[in-house]
Amino acid sequence: MDIKDWQKQVDDWISQFEEGYWQPASMMLRLTEEVGELAREVNHRYGQKPKKPTEPEGDLALEMADILFIIISMANSLNIDLEDAFSRMMEKYRVRDSNRWTKKQDALSVERATDG
Repeated sequence: MDIKDWQKQVDDWISQFEEGYWQPASMMLRLTEEVGELAREVNHRYGQKPKKPTEPEGDLALEMADILFIIISMANSLNIDLEDAFSRMMEKYRVRDSNRWTKKQDALSVERATDG
């Protein structure tokens, strides 16, 4: 599924309700809330704060998907094409950060280096 499909699916869902999209500030607050829920789950699993024995296990994937839903909703409400924005962002990283980190060698390069 393409990002455009995600945007349409979210728009179809929200468009069925009279209230429609929330105001951008409200969506930003909701995004912050959802990121906090993800942070809490990551902290419980990998950080220094263990869950209480009575707390159920959270779902990292679902928390991330909640964040995607809010981002897509916000983009839709502001008429932003996320597919285009994502492509432009990746190009920015390709140019700006292409030599920032150590690249992995492909299997053929490793084989050549060890054969000598």
